[in-house]
Amino acid sequence: MNAAREWLNKHHEDIVRGLADLVAIQSISTDGEHQHEIDRSASLVCQQMRDAGLQNVEKLTVPGSLPYAYGEWCDAPGKPTVFLYAHHDVQPINYVEQWKSEPWRLTRRDGRLYARGSADDKGAISAQLAAVAAYLKTVGSLPINIKMVVEGEEEIGSKNLPRFFAEYQKKIASDVIVVCDTENIEVGIPSLTYSLRGVTTLQVDVETATLPVHSGMGGGAIADAALALNVVLSRLYWNHGEIPVPGFYDSVRVPTEAERATFRKLPLNDAAWRHDLGVLPGVEFANETGVHLYEQTWRRPAVTIIAQEASNLRGASNQVLPKASALISCRMVPDQDPEAVIAQLSKYLTENPPWGAKVTVKPASNSVKWWMTDPNGPAFEAALAALRVGYDRDPVPIGCGGTIGFVGPLAELFGGAPALLVGIEDPASNAHAPNESLHEGDFRKLMQSLVLLFENLGKLTPNQVK
Repeated sequence: MNAAREWLNKHHEDIVRGLADLVAIQSISTDGEHQHEIDRSASLVCQQMRDAGLQNVEKLTVPGSLPYAYGEWCDAPGKPTVFLYAHHDVQPINYVEQWKSEPWRLTRRDGRLYARGSADDKGAISAQLAAVAAYLKTVGSLPINIKMVVEGEEEIGSKNLPRFFAEYQKKIASDVIVVCDTENIEVGIPSLTYSLRGVTTLQVDVETATLPVHSGMGGGAIADAALALNVVLSRLYWNHGEIPVPGFYDSVRVPTEAERATFRKLPLNDAAWRHDLGVLPGVEFANETGVHLYEQTWRRPAVTIIAQEASNLRGASNQVLPKASALISCRMVPDQDPEAVIAQLSKYLTENPPWGAKVTVKPASNSVKWWMTDPNGPAFEAALAALRVGYDRDPVPIGCGGTIGFVGPLAELFGGAPALLVGIEDPASNAHAPNESLHEGDFRKLMQSLVLLFENLGKLTPNQVK
């Protein structure tokens, strides 16, 4: 193990160059226009898998999917098999004028590595493969078995991943799941995520007429669909209380007092939050009165208007618009049921419409359930011990306001396998936003921790990890 850890230090610049090669490929999955780049990205991941020493490397697909990269090393009989997950697709570049360096060129600045995908999630590919290579390039073997899948559709909801798991169930069967696609609570504080919010997206359409009408002819007489839509959406304003949808909180699991005590003990710098999230001066946080920000973002549901459309500013004309639409993203928590949430929101938004407008609400995507586990047991102890040494400080269990939809179903598919969600991002990483970055010091510590995790899991049998 010492040789493997030293290999990481000696070859750090090579690892960074490998990450630079990955982020240079514009593997955007959200617009349907970068299939060639995503295929190139999968090919490069496969090559890096081979370079690290993984075997039986190949690109895999299911009908209609973007490519997955797969590799394995299964020469440790009697040892646990660890399923490593990452994704090689990325979000598009938005607010280009705010980027301080070329988004597709890995740039070192102030102790961080900047590029689209550096933190979400190509850094995880590099970290996982570096930990594998550290063993195979020194002692020539791993203390565990590895099966690694790098997906190409995570940023579009992993829509084909359930079919992928079903088709390749035997091939990928494992005892422990390790994912590096979550956040550390702060730079330097290793964090193990044990809860994720679910998500569902609804489209709201408001119609008042069959065609636009000149605002000089009909303004004030014709019902304005755009205004009616905003009246409907304003019903969701929670004003530091609960979201005012009847029944919305009936099944929400209340955190225990022990959990709330843990939330309060975690570091929370209000000014740093405001800075990292770009909150304007004078704008309040919107959390419920008396609810801690961590509880609010990890264990309370949320609604967000993520898109709104009636006309466009560039082509605007003096017209009363006949139709307006919006997308509402709803984050769900234990024990909310997606179908019940959709029904509650639909009823609330369609009743008593302004001016009698036609209001329809329909799902705009497949729902993803929340996930929560008990962060105890041998596999979690192995992870906590590895993080404690790798970061030289005690790790913390945290929740996450985001969604990784496959974790729960995959754990079930593997017969209740423990899922270890190890942080790679931090509050300043700006995933999905301008100037996405990876803290280089934490990147080093994560790789060291993964080497230690493999060693710790290798001391267990497959039956002992749960």
